[in-house]
Amino acid sequence: QVQLVESGGGLVQAGGSLRLSCAASGRTFKSYDMGWFRQAPGKEREFVARISWRGSITDYAESVKGRFTISRDNAKNTVYLQMNSLKPEDTAVYYCGKAISGDWGAKRPTDYAYWGQGTQVTVSS
Repeated sequence: QVQLVESGGGLVQAGGSLRLSCAASGRTFKSYDMGWFRQAPGKEREFVARISWRGSITDYAESVKGRFTISRDNAKNTVYLQMNSLKPEDTAVYYCGKAISGDWGAKRPTDYAYWGQGTQVTVSS
């Protein structure tokens, strides 16, 4: 099995930046795409960004496009989410997951697995 651990969250003022990390154990990290999702209180878990196996293709939710950047370092078994120009609406628990197939298809939470415990991001106004 793959184990994912998120880190890097914290409290930041609106307009600030944070860099999240997702460290994966095991040898299957490179197999399929990796994604970042977030869940705010009272809301469903939603897609934020994803990156292909080799990092050549990325995809972002419209709400974060131009502000967030996803990247991965397979040598370190780590995927990152650089978050700039943070807004209070970005406040949520952020999770990383591994796609359960390699077809670069749907990006629903149910299309990903091996969720970590999440890291809290709080953006103050």
